[in-house]
Amino acid sequence: MSIWWSLHLRREAASVPLARRFLLGAMETAGVDPEISFDLSVALSEACANAVEHGGDHRVQGERSVGRDPWDVWDEPAGTACGQYRVTAYLDGEKCRIEVADSGPGFPARRTLRTSAQQPDPQLHPSLSAEDGRGLCLIEQLADHVHFGNRPGRGAVVSFDKVLKWREGALLMVS
Repeated sequence: MSIWWSLHLRREAASVPLARRFLLGAMETAGVDPEISFDLSVALSEACANAVEHGGDHRVQGERSVGRDPWDVWDEPAGTACGQYRVTAYLDGEKCRIEVADSGPGFPARRTLRTSAQQPDPQLHPSLSAEDGRGLCLIEQLADHVHFGNRPGRGAVVSFDKVLKWREGALLMVS
């Protein structure tokens, strides 16, 4: 058995703990080891916080959104405002993949993929006194594989994987 779910969330601070609790509940029900669940939930919280802070409202100057359905975010033309982001998670056997996509300006040029076998480049990390930028580094430390990408004119995507450990008698492992 596998689990797949997707949430479309408003870019509001309250959506971050909601996404985290949803993930933790699904993983607990499925029987994922609590330490793995915690790592993934922290990484998800950081990705969601970035989407809330940076993931939208790049409307073309003077454009109005009158008559638009505010929940129809994925059909909006490039360059329009977006009050939402999407979280998708896949739990399948030995791996969990999480993806957070927004409609913001995207990432500046930087590294795009890291695996657990690669050492992060210290020059790409923010200084200890920096007020921003630690969230992406934290995601890299907590996940096994990480990808930061841009959808041209449509926003950023953060995806990360982690190999799962299961509790004895886990639901997904029984089937």
